[in-house]
Amino acid sequence: MGGHVDVAVQRRPLSPPDLAHDDEFARLVERLDYPMFVVTAAAGADHAGCLVGFVTQTGIDPPRVLVCISRTNATAEVARRATHLVVHVLRRHDTDIASHFGEVTGREVDKFASVRWREGPGGAPVLDGLDWFAGPILDRIESLGDHTGYLLATGSSGHAVAEHVAVDQLGYQQVRDLHAANPP
Repeated sequence: MGGHVDVAVQRRPLSPPDLAHDDEFARLVERLDYPMFVVTAAAGADHAGCLVGFVTQTGIDPPRVLVCISRTNATAEVARRATHLVVHVLRRHDTDIASHFGEVTGREVDKFASVRWREGPGGAPVLDGLDWFAGPILDRIESLGDHTGYLLATGSSGHAVAEHVAVDQLGYQQVRDLHAANPP
C-alpha cells in the first residue's frame, strides 16, 4: 500500500490550431479585475519602471514572487541586467501614477524626473507614497509568451499606509483604457 506509481505523460508539440488566438478567452480576461503594480529596476546608471498586471506569489516558505514584464517594454531591457526588482502596490486612487508608468515609454522620457523616489535594493527606484516589496532576482524565465518572468526572493518591503489598513488595490478594470506606451 502507498507505493509509488509511475505515470507516463506524453507531451506533444503544439500544432497551429492550438496556437490560434482564442476570442472567448480574450473576452473573459477583459472582464477580470486583477491587481496592477509598478515595477522598477536599475542596472548601473539606468533606471526603469513600468505598469505590470502579471505579479503573483509562488511560494510561502520560502516566500517567492513571479513578476512578468513585457519584452517590448523599455523596462525589460534594464530588468535583464538588474539584480533586484521593486514591486509597488497601487491603490485605487493611484491612477495618475499608473498612467505615468503605463502610457509613457522610458525610451523617450525619464519617468523618474517627475516623481519622488529614493534608491532601494539593488539600486532600483522606490517610489514615495506607495507600499512596496523587493527582492533579488533568483531566476529569469524566457518562455512565458510575450513576457519574461522574474522569480524574486522577497527580502525588503515598505509601507506608505498603516499596516493594519487593508490595501484597496488598483485593478485592471480601472486602467484598461490606458494607451500602452509599448503595445504588444
